[in-house]
Amino acid sequence: MSSIPRAPPAAPRLAQASRTTLASRPVQMHKSSNRGVSTSAWFKFGLGGETAETGGIIGAQGRDDFDKDDVEQYFNYMGLLAVEGSYDNMWAMMKSGLHSADILLIWASQEGDLPKLEELINAGADPNAKDHKGRTALSVAGENNETKKDDVLAILNSKN
Repeated sequence: MSSIPRAPPAAPRLAQASRTTLASRPVQMHKSSNRGVSTSAWFKFGLGGETAETGGIIGAQGRDDFDKDDVEQYFNYMGLLAVEGSYDNMWAMMKSGLHSADILLIWASQEGDLPKLEELINAGADPNAKDHKGRTALSVAGENNETKKDDVLAILNSKN
């Protein structure tokens, strides 16, 4: 039976270095070990660490940072193919000249996807933009999720 050579543990040295260089930010080390491989992380989201906003995940994108790839990925992620039955509506919306952020806003509104709505509104998506069928994010609010309709409208109207 052969043994697996192991490098000397670097985590304590790296943790000390991160505490020194990032002294102004809360730093917490999380360790895990799997099959003799040790990993560590020197950041943490949530309490005591970065939030999604301060970490640059939410609010980092502007209107023009959303593109056709985002539209297709969201369409697939949200299972809209099962709802729509084909990609025809997605392609028609993209070919209509409607901005990608506005397409995403219409779908997020329709589905009641509150975090996505907030992200898109903050990025500058237009709740009054009309798709190729004349629908707006406001007109389809909560269509596929009635329980969230009031929350959807509140978000959309916050920037309207």
